[in-house]
Amino acid sequence: FQKHEFFVDMTCEGCSKAVTRVLDRLGGVQFDIDLPNKKVFIDSEHNVDTLLETLKKTGKNTSYLGEKSAQ
Repeated sequence: FQKHEFFVDMTCEGCSKAVTRVLDRLGGVQFDIDLPNKKVFIDSEHNVDTLLETLKKTGKNTSYLGEKSAQ
């Protein structure tokens, strides 16, 4: 899988929980949330548009930063 990197304007634990909730509901994703740097790293078969739309459901300012090659 490609690992995708997204910016999500998260300011607190509640924000990261909202991200976790929408991604868990989508399913088929493995992800890491980097709260201090406001980043979410996602491993998924879903395309970027789907992931971005899902993250936007949190109501946070969200953008796609690009792909990280899987280590």
